[in-house]
Amino acid sequence: MSFTKGLSAFPITPMNANGRVDTPALQRLVAPLAAAKVDSIGLLGSTGSYPFLTRDERRRATDAAIAEVNGRVPVLVGIGALRTDEVVHLARDAKAAGAAAGLLAPVSYTPLTGDEVYELFKIIAGETGLPLVIYDNFATTHFTFTPQLVGRIARIPGVATLKGTAPDADAIADHLKQRRAAVPAGFPIGYAGDWNVTEALLAGGDAWYSVAAGLFPQSCLALTRAALAGDAAEARRLNSALQPLWDLFKQYSSLRVIYAAVDTLGICDAKPPKPVLPLPDAAQDRVAKVLKELALS
Repeated sequence: MSFTKGLSAFPITPMNANGRVDTPALQRLVAPLAAAKVDSIGLLGSTGSYPFLTRDERRRATDAAIAEVNGRVPVLVGIGALRTDEVVHLARDAKAAGAAAGLLAPVSYTPLTGDEVYELFKIIAGETGLPLVIYDNFATTHFTFTPQLVGRIARIPGVATLKGTAPDADAIADHLKQRRAAVPAGFPIGYAGDWNVTEALLAGGDAWYSVAAGLFPQSCLALTRAALAGDAAEARRLNSALQPLWDLFKQYSSLRVIYAAVDTLGICDAKPPKPVLPLPDAAQDRVAKVLKELALS
């Protein structure tokens, strides 16, 4: 089973106000993902609020999720942190727990250079032996991965794939072409950014790293399978049906919307980590209305 292709589902990490992970609630979130047979689970991604958690809490979350999945689905674990030595520890923890790979974003306070990010990947791959996913998420890290830098990092032994952010439909073909030209032949390129991913998959992207799939795996699997099979009409039909959810994501942020959805569906009592606040009541009502209308699964 390859974690570099298909649908990767990214759940939230339920925690209390002190940052203590609610491991039973997390297991209730990941169990349906494994049962649905998503291609991988993206634990402690941006939706999983990894920067808000201590090393110990990340380890508790990883152990609980991997125990629940029990080998049915590969689990990718976020290992980004400010200091390289912290990332080394987190990568070793993830590997010891049985993670298939580490999601490595260049977290920073002082803006990083391309050489610094390259060196980060080289050190983590070389010192830990954990396969790595290049985690390109400018919206959270404010670091720009050029195609040339992606190509350099992709040639580091142990770097397995790229998780990029899908641009608008009119730009995706060129975006993908530039990255294909920079990386070694056969190097997988996947995309996040749920509302733009359908066109990215149809253009030749290998994987969808999905926020929505962390709660609605069946609906997202159907779209993924159609797009990867080249059934553009069906993929676009399914994507169009999800447009009300994408509109909420774009207006309020996918993180806040998914927390509201978890609350609406009664899965667990989880609030986003402060200073992020839950959606106001009127927005919560909009989320509930959309979920009812779409009847997602």
